Amino acid sequence: MRIGIALRATALALAAAVGLGLAAAAPAGAAGEVDRYLDLPLVNRDAASSPGGVNPELPYDAAELRGLLDEARARGVAPTRYAALLYQYWLVDATNKAGIDLRSWDPRAGVEANRTNLTRSYRYYEDLQLNHRELQWAGMGGQVGADFGGGLIDFELMGNIYGLPGLSESARGVIAAVEQAAGPQAVAQLPRGLMALAEAGSQISPADLRYIIGMILVMQKNIFSDLMPMHDAYVTEGLPALEEFQAAGLFGADIMDAWRGVASGDYDRIASGNGTLLRREQEWVIRDQWDSVRGYKGSVGEAITYVSGAAGSPSVAGVAPPREFNPVRMQVTMADGRPALVTLPLPEWNWSEFDSRWDYITTELLPKYKFQVENNWPALEAVMRTPYEIQMESHRPLFNIPQLLDSAARQIQVTPIDTMAVR
Repeated sequence: MRIGIALRATALALAAAVGLGLAAAAPAGAAGEVDRYLDLPLVNRDAASSPGGVNPELPYDAAELRGLLDEARARGVAPTRYAALLYQYWLVDATNKAGIDLRSWDPRAGVEANRTNLTRSYRYYEDLQLNHRELQWAGMGGQVGADFGGGLIDFELMGNIYGLPGLSESARGVIAAVEQAAGPQAVAQLPRGLMALAEAGSQISPADLRYIIGMILVMQKNIFSDLMPMHDAYVTEGLPALEEFQAAGLFGADIMDAWRGVASGDYDRIASGNGTLLRREQEWVIRDQWDSVRGYKGSVGEAITYVSGAAGSPSVAGVAPPREFNPVRMQVTMADGRPALVTLPLPEWNWSEFDSRWDYITTELLPKYKFQVENNWPALEAVMRTPYEIQMESHRPLFNIPQLLDSAARQIQVTPIDTMAVR
């Protein structure tokens, strides 16, 4: 009897010990859940690998991500170890606020499949600018997005329905007009993109356009994925949230300094900080992807990237179109031996080349957008409050490319340099 009582007592003690052990193990289980998401690589940071977020192992529920983040912080985990978790949380939060489903966001699905994502992302950009005057990068991005989105819609239509009508013929017409006006020496100096368009325009297939459109949409998602989590963190929790980004290694001291400038209240520091964010976008985020597009199938990528810049018409007030910025100017020798200058109203440069693009941005876009914010806010605000579908539909330039090239052929000017000097 006593043995039975002793056995039962031992069993109860063991049960109690096991129970206490399970109770103590509960927090360890939660910690183990966090451990699953530590040290994850950002395999889809550039949006090129797959749809969705920065790593396929991460969840998409904002509350769950926040709980995991809080647990990692409470345990004193180094921010560099939960960088992917931090990044995914703010990306999910930003896409939720924009009305975009991050899990299914697939830029390679084409323009029509991503049209809602385009309009909602750029609407989100402009709303950030409307609600926070200092967020000029977001405002510029929203304004330029109308040109970008409208051009992509045209490209997809042209590729799937119309082909690329008359582009090679029109480009050859420009080259022939230059040769007639100034000879082969002038033709040899024409932009590579124009020559590529004459060579490859008629060979560009719908599959080529789909590939390039997919790459450009990858860039669009890439920009959102990099810059919007920062913006969302800034407006939600301020500079301390961005300091956690820096501590996690998601960006360096230059970007943190830029955000301090944005938050400073000083006009010049605000503009400078936004300029640094814009340079990050153009150089760090998408430079290599633009280079890849330009290099696609040799003259095919060169032709498409050149003509997309030649046709663009910026939304920002006062900004010259790319074709008017550094237009073609060539020095030649005339038949009578006199030097002359040949000018052509087409860009000498290719939008996809970073140095030329950055020259255009810093000369035209940045200073003129800053002027609009500081001196003409009511007009800028009125544009941004226009429904974004209307903004995008008003910028559909690519169907006019043959007419633009034909017009350029008629506007070639050959001016003797000595006559110019007298003037």
